[in-house]
Amino acid sequence: MNSYDVAVIGSGPGGYVAAIRCAQLGMKTAIIEKYDTLGGTCLNVGCIPSKALLDSSHHYEEAVKNFEAHGIEIPGEVKVNIEKMISRKQGVVDQTTKGIEFLMDKNKIDVYHGVGSFKDATHISIDKDGEIQEIEAKRSLIATGSKPSTLPFIKLDKERIITSTEALKLKEIPKHLVIIGGGVIGLELGQVYNRLGAQVSVIEYMDRIIPTMDGGLSKELQRSLKKGGMKFYTSHKVKEVTRKADKVCVKADDKKGKEVSFEGDYCLVSVGRRPFTEGLNLDKAGVKLNDKGQVEVNEHLQTNVSNIYAIGDVIKGAMLAHKAEEEGVFVAETLAGQKPHINYNLIPGVVYTWPEVAAVGKTEEQLKEEGVSYKTGQFPMRALGRARASMDIDGFVKVLADEKTDEVLGIHMIGARTADLIAEAVTAMEYRASAEDISRMSHAHPTYAEAVKEAALAATDNRALHV
Repeated sequence: MNSYDVAVIGSGPGGYVAAIRCAQLGMKTAIIEKYDTLGGTCLNVGCIPSKALLDSSHHYEEAVKNFEAHGIEIPGEVKVNIEKMISRKQGVVDQTTKGIEFLMDKNKIDVYHGVGSFKDATHISIDKDGEIQEIEAKRSLIATGSKPSTLPFIKLDKERIITSTEALKLKEIPKHLVIIGGGVIGLELGQVYNRLGAQVSVIEYMDRIIPTMDGGLSKELQRSLKKGGMKFYTSHKVKEVTRKADKVCVKADDKKGKEVSFEGDYCLVSVGRRPFTEGLNLDKAGVKLNDKGQVEVNEHLQTNVSNIYAIGDVIKGAMLAHKAEEEGVFVAETLAGQKPHINYNLIPGVVYTWPEVAAVGKTEEQLKEEGVSYKTGQFPMRALGRARASMDIDGFVKVLADEKTDEVLGIHMIGARTADLIAEAVTAMEYRASAEDISRMSHAHPTYAEAVKEAALAATDNRALHV
């Protein structure tokens, strides 16, 4: 039986990063993955493939709608080859997952493929198609991630009534894609197929899309996506989903209680994700779950069993790949006797639609609820020379700062490349910058980043220069 200092169950961004950091710190490390490829949901059926399709569909939309304005003329009709687009996406996934294999090999991490389950707190059984191996681990890390959620009355057939996993490999462009859920995943995949020619209807139970983000971002994103042809039905409660041949019927009640029906050829159920702990045999190790099915952990990400830790989607908090990565490094460094830290308030959230949406820190709604006195500065993207040059004028940057101290409490942005711009906001807030600090930093011209400086100026005695 092979023995290890650390065994990591799950090879998503949290798991594989934790394994690498453990190995870097001198621990003999094993990683266990139930699927044949490493990388978990994010690399195989989540972040990476969805971004590949978003980029491909964006190129197509630019060719159809905007090339002419740039003086680029394409003879004949621009067409979509969905099979080739899906194939390119898979190529990106394959290249990325192979990169993880290389990193495991480089860091001398033993990889086991199969379903890992606890025999007790220090022994893990690995079942690969009926062949059982057993390893011993002084410490274990649960990083098994999450699976798509559904509603109790919906039967997913994974053909016409689908999750994000199936939406990433459709063999045709839907005529009418009905999406249940106006969160990140639904909006991103909705925009992909809307660009390619599908009619897209988004049904959201809450009164706005991306309901956990700042209300201003929600309003601006809906306006922009609506301009692109997507339709939105907020404050609608779905109550029935049925399929007949190639048609799917979705029935919902609007906010007045009136029944509304939607008929499409595909229905994407995108109502969030749930922790995935099936098959782990946590009871054999004595590990407790909370009432939401999450693994319970303390501030050190340690379960009630002292040598077993858990990270990522399987514990409380935002279900984000980069949150899981931070937690993976945190656990590895904790095991090595170091004193790492994570500020959960400073883990950014991003929606990779176009315009992109990104945010870090408190929203206006949260500050109001907490009774915090704050000031706000906002700057429109359309006022930037760079935005006009690229024809990406939708969006804005909003800076929220403490009314008395001027410390930045939250930065919310929507526009071109905000997924990258948000790192500036995280850096500033990590060092507890004031709005004036940001406003006095030089920003290259012309760039989208100038909107961050201008919003900070607007929050500092309304001093924005270009509006």
